[in-house]
Amino acid sequence: MSAGIDNDNVNDNNDDVDVRGALLRQIKDKAVVHGKVTLSSGLEADYYIDLRLVTLDGQAAPLVGQVLLDLAAEAGLEFDSVGGLTMGADPVGTAMMHAAAARGQRLDAFVVRKAAKAHGMQKRVEGPGIEGRRVLVVEDTSTTGDSPLTAVAAVREAGAEVVGVATIVDRATGAAEKIEQGAGVPYLFAYSKSDLGLD
Repeated sequence: MSAGIDNDNVNDNNDDVDVRGALLRQIKDKAVVHGKVTLSSGLEADYYIDLRLVTLDGQAAPLVGQVLLDLAAEAGLEFDSVGGLTMGADPVGTAMMHAAAARGQRLDAFVVRKAAKAHGMQKRVEGPGIEGRRVLVVEDTSTTGDSPLTAVAAVREAGAEVVGVATIVDRATGAAEKIEQGAGVPYLFAYSKSDLGLD
């Protein structure tokens, strides 16, 4: 088992930099699209937050990893591996893995497939084994809470202990309550709709 995240040292590299503010600017500049859209839930909205324009961006993605590591540390969560349902969670988990490495810490990442492979090892959860390990389930944002809950069920089936669910942006559409009640773990988010000026 890896040493995991040591929360005593998690903020050492950020003392002189407003990483949270920098990521907020990146999200506002790159990910918020105004106009009528239909969300995956079927609900209509006057805007869309396309966080893949941030989590896959070479300038913004490193900030994602740092902000979510700090968020989890502030909540007192300790974990050895991070990931969630492909594909929204994939760049979030790898950003956190690389941010942890930059801080001299070990954090593995995993990917939860939407369905188990029909060939090869037929695994539902890819990456270093998570059985018996503490994991943080992540997502870029969630409207219904279904993707994180699917990931939580899959990693629990694989033998992991889920310590929480974390997203970059909370849309205030009921996902928080659904996740906390359905998974029985804390739900964390870095930014609210009001932080993005979307109220």
